[in-house]
Amino acid sequence: MRTFDLAPLYRATVGFDQVADLMDRVMTNEVAQPSYPPYNIEKTAEDSWRISIAVAGFAPEDITLEQRENALFVSARKAQEEPKRSYLHRGIANRAFERRFHLADHVRVTGARHANGLLDIDLVREVPEALKPRRIEIERNAPTHEIEAKATQETQDA
Repeated sequence: MRTFDLAPLYRATVGFDQVADLMDRVMTNEVAQPSYPPYNIEKTAEDSWRISIAVAGFAPEDITLEQRENALFVSARKAQEEPKRSYLHRGIANRAFERRFHLADHVRVTGARHANGLLDIDLVREVPEALKPRRIEIERNAPTHEIEAKATQETQDA
C-alpha cells in the first residue's frame, strides 16, 4: 500500500486541515473494515440522512448512542448472559459491537428509533446563521472627484 506525505498540503493551505486530516485518516485505516453489524446510510433530504443498523437480538436498553464532536459512536452489549442453549446452527450474532461514524461539521443527531431489529438514527446538518452566505449591500458614495476635493480641502484647513 502506498503512503502519502501530506506535509506540503499543511504548509500551503489555510483552513483545510480538516480535509487533510480526513485524507490522512482514510489512508491509515486498516484495509479490512469490520462488517458487523451491517448498516445502511440513506439521504432523506438535502441536509438530512438516516443510518439504519441491523441490531437483531438487542433491546433498546442494550444499545448506547453518543455524539462527541464530529463523531457518532454506536455500541451494544447484552445486559445479561442468556441461559445455556444447545444450537444446531447459530447464524444470528449477538456479540457486542462498537461502530464509529465521522460526521461533517454542523451535523447532529436529531433522533433514534428501534423497531423490527433495526436501529434508525436521524441526522441533520444545521449551519449556524453566522456561517450562512449573506448578501452585502454596496453603498453609493459621492463621485470620486468630490472625495478628492474634500480630501484637498481637509489638508488645506489643517
